[in-house]
Amino acid sequence: MSSPESSPFPPLTPSDILCFQFSSWYPVFSSLSIKSTVRPLPPDFVDYLRDDAHGVFLPEGSDDLPAESTLSDDEGEGEGEDSDGSDDGEVRRRFAFPELDAQIRECIQTYGAVFPKLNFSSPKDASWMLPQSSPCKCTSPADVYMLLKSSDFITHDLTAESVFTGCSSEPEPYALELVLRKWYPVDRSRELRCFVRQNALIGLSQRDTNYYDFLNDAPTKAGIVSRVRDFWETNIKIKWQGPQDYTFDLLLTRDLSRGHILDFNPYAPRTDPLLFSYDELHALSTSAAPELRVIDSRAHPAAISSAPANQHNMIPFEALSLSNGRDIEEFAEAWKEGIVQSVVEEEI
Repeated sequence: MSSPESSPFPPLTPSDILCFQFSSWYPVFSSLSIKSTVRPLPPDFVDYLRDDAHGVFLPEGSDDLPAESTLSDDEGEGEGEDSDGSDDGEVRRRFAFPELDAQIRECIQTYGAVFPKLNFSSPKDASWMLPQSSPCKCTSPADVYMLLKSSDFITHDLTAESVFTGCSSEPEPYALELVLRKWYPVDRSRELRCFVRQNALIGLSQRDTNYYDFLNDAPTKAGIVSRVRDFWETNIKIKWQGPQDYTFDLLLTRDLSRGHILDFNPYAPRTDPLLFSYDELHALSTSAAPELRVIDSRAHPAAISSAPANQHNMIPFEALSLSNGRDIEEFAEAWKEGIVQSVVEEEI
């Protein structure tokens, strides 16, 4: 047992945090994870993501629409062209990322479809922007940008200050990266978050908040614990190069015998402990068998309700006029068409 006087959270340095960015751990565990490609992002991509004054809009050329010019608005003035702006003179900055567009298209051609994320965070809170039948499935650069632009989650990754919040020393150099992961349908019932404390696997939690009968079968639960611990000891424990306290997300295979590593996260308040609390995790013995927690009934307090996940980020005001009489896939398609049309109109 850990001493009750010790902190439930180990101190973290910026170097520790950088161990959890995708490009740090993926090369070591690529054979055990989903096929992925990492690309550096241009410096002004952060400006694009943080430009909230004009809602969700696409960079020029990202949906196979021709970009007009790379000249800035100021450079275009005085040559007989009207500046692009609203009636009150406000000019919207124009963005185009042709090299990145080409890289995304290349990945889509290789993988069939991709799911994007940044160094640490994924835009799953914006999954409603694409058809519900294929959440976060991107088949064009426009899809990738639309997810990232609509997400609140990815704002964590945009500045060194937010990435290294709570660290015991000054931030280190940090560059934003785009991760393109091969998309395929995921059975959420087989996703687990696993907690490692002092280099010992202490807890496993179901990630999805639905009740699954098979997860409540005692022999099945015991088998999952045994196989995940074996997987961790064989494939992760001896290769992990970061702090001794960490979490990792695992997608079990259909027969529940092996797993695919989805992500690593710090053992810290910023990481959701799901069906545990950190006080409970801190009280678990590092020498005992890890504890598996699942939704054990449909009445479980954490069981999903009828409200959609991440509903705080779902419906911008301007979308309401598009929603009348449409199901979610029709609405998502109409919303996408509206964004593309706004790009066309600004180019006319």
